[in-house]
Amino acid sequence: MTPATVLVVDDSATKRYLLVSWLTRAGFTVVEAESGGEALRKLADEDVAADLVVLDVKLPDMSGFDVCEQIKTDQRYGVLPVIHVSAHAVDVNDRTQGLNRGADAYLVEPIEPDELIATAQAVLRYYRARQRAELLAARMVRLAETTLAINSSSTLSALLEAAADGAADIFGGPVVVVAETSEGESLAAVGPPAAVRKWAVPGHRVAVGSLVRTDEPADWDVVRWPDGESVAVAAARLRIDRPPVYVAVSGSSQTPGFPVLRQLSQAVAAAVEAQRSFDEEHRIAVTLQRSLLQSRLPDVPGIELAVRYEPAGAQTEVGGDFYELTVLDGKLLVAIGDVAGHSLHAATVMAELRHAVRAYAVEGHPPGVVLELANRFMRTVLPTESATLCLFTLDPATGQIRMASAGHLPPLLHVDGEARFLAPRGALLGLDAPARAELELTLPPGGTLVLYTDGLIERRDTDIDEGLHALAACAAEVEADLNAFCSRLLTRLGGAGEQADDIAVVALRRTA
Repeated sequence: MTPATVLVVDDSATKRYLLVSWLTRAGFTVVEAESGGEALRKLADEDVAADLVVLDVKLPDMSGFDVCEQIKTDQRYGVLPVIHVSAHAVDVNDRTQGLNRGADAYLVEPIEPDELIATAQAVLRYYRARQRAELLAARMVRLAETTLAINSSSTLSALLEAAADGAADIFGGPVVVVAETSEGESLAAVGPPAAVRKWAVPGHRVAVGSLVRTDEPADWDVVRWPDGESVAVAAARLRIDRPPVYVAVSGSSQTPGFPVLRQLSQAVAAAVEAQRSFDEEHRIAVTLQRSLLQSRLPDVPGIELAVRYEPAGAQTEVGGDFYELTVLDGKLLVAIGDVAGHSLHAATVMAELRHAVRAYAVEGHPPGVVLELANRFMRTVLPTESATLCLFTLDPATGQIRMASAGHLPPLLHVDGEARFLAPRGALLGLDAPARAELELTLPPGGTLVLYTDGLIERRDTDIDEGLHALAACAAEVEADLNAFCSRLLTRLGGAGEQADDIAVVALRRTA
């Protein structure tokens, strides 16, 4: 038996001496009490930490039945087994009352030493098995909650923090969770409370699979371990071409035969693998998306230009947002558009439409005609697709703008500290609709024009008018640096990369 502490409660010094002697010789640590009140006070004392109570029925201040019932019903005393001993309450009714009021065993004096020791060991075996089962059940519940939390995380750092918080909740004490990003950077979540930092496990190799080993605290000096504590480390590796994931906790928190730490490391490894795959796909998608967009802006005297493209943070597929800025016959052609959908096909349609618009513009057609030709192109070549598009030409010398729109969001014009939306009208591309009308205006010196895609202002849980109002409020002041202005729009309105759709922003200003 694992060493245990027994509280012996009896007002008879002689009987108490015998009970203490028998239990001590059997390897138990014994604490004594002469009354029910003293017993309850000692049980409430954290320094006593009794595992079993041997309780006389007849006590000077209260009956042993009352003491037992209070131990069993008051949470301050924890879950403790109680053995009644008595030389007076020996009939069937007494034994029945004692057992009905919570006792786990009832011994009638005279008691043989071997009978007392065997009864104590049997009761402790049952309670410890019950405690182990309850501990395992509680840990499995927390493991399930932690698995849900890590699989709900949107970034690797958030995943590691959730794993560290969950491990601390399951096992208690210091925790370290280590994994590598898709770029090969090793991160460690250290807690509690969980915080992520750069740190790599020194010099360990793990084959495919999982294992639990014991390490020295010095190998895991990224966190402070209690004095004299070893470190239990679970390592899991799902693929030979992937680095392992580590979960390290205090060695004393582990119970033999409990696979919870290994299961946690496997759950973290599976979630990390999914997150790494997502990050790699997202990086490839963004690279492809950017390769389809304009890489260099034209240098136009008298015009300042700035563009921003921010991929959606909630998906890995490429999208259909695009922009175009080109100088043709001394005039600046500006276009911005959005092909419906998120897929490689949508990106292909976007590239075809962008090149078609540029080709029609090179032929010298005005914006309204370019839209009609682009619409005819889509209805002929891409009959199942649709897109929005806004484009205009700008004469840098005079500020004269000729604009047309096919269902795109209204451009924002900022002049003399006031922001207002322009209202070019026209059905989106891909529909058999009347010709898109042109809008003519003059951009004065110092005036700023902003074009954007719906990812900047649209949110699933709000009306689009609220997004437009927010954009107008945010653009009420324009920085001297247009790049800083565009960055502020993305930060304030786009959610700094956590938006659900791609964002393209084009801003231009006519200098004095």
